[in-house]
Amino acid sequence: MSQPDHDVTAVLLDIEGTTTSISFVHDVLFPFARAHFAAFLERCWDEPAVQADVDLFRTLAKEDIASGVEGAVAIPDTDDAAQVRGAVLHNAMWMMDNDRKATALKSIQGKIWKDGYANGELLADVFEDVPGAFKAWQHRQIPVYIYSSGSIAAQKLLFAHTHHGDLRPLLAGHFDTTTGSKKERQSYQTIAQTIGTAPEQILFATDVVAEADAAVAAGMRAIIMDRPGNKPQPEHAHPVKSSLSFAEA
Repeated sequence: MSQPDHDVTAVLLDIEGTTTSISFVHDVLFPFARAHFAAFLERCWDEPAVQADVDLFRTLAKEDIASGVEGAVAIPDTDDAAQVRGAVLHNAMWMMDNDRKATALKSIQGKIWKDGYANGELLADVFEDVPGAFKAWQHRQIPVYIYSSGSIAAQKLLFAHTHHGDLRPLLAGHFDTTTGSKKERQSYQTIAQTIGTAPEQILFATDVVAEADAAVAAGMRAIIMDRPGNKPQPEHAHPVKSSLSFAEA
């Protein structure tokens, strides 16, 4: 039987449950962002990049409220910085409680994690087979791209600060929710066009069947990762792998 990456010319990888354990994301990264969110907002409030994130929060909140999304928190249009900060914090906590993949939230989480990596409080965990797979694909001249709901900045921080060192030189590029939802076919078509590779020559690895379905609908190949701690998935016809070590075969 041929390997999943037989004849592919590019690889696209999810992070959570694929290159990195769900426990690291949910038990380390998310709690770290939650614990530092209020202090970060107060300390960095006047930075243009943070205000751009606040604008995204405000726009999304308006859309949620107009759509009748239960629990959505309005971000007031006021010059009272403390009031706006409080609403953003409330909205962010609500989104984290509901595992929302909003670009606004992911952007600020990434900024908080950047501080954590810089001061040594955070060190990213990747599965033991990941560095070897990255190196094997690079040796075979197969570029590796990341597609995650986490912001591109957060992705780069994670792979720059792993127990195996800086893995960024082994990666060709990154995609996040600014490209589109990971459960929509168009997102994968856009990625294929962006990297200049025919969809059928791209292998996508993820732990979520709905994402694999969307990638296949766009013409890509897909595999489901069965890593320790991954959530049970509905029945599907995708190949299943417990590691990325097939890259070294």
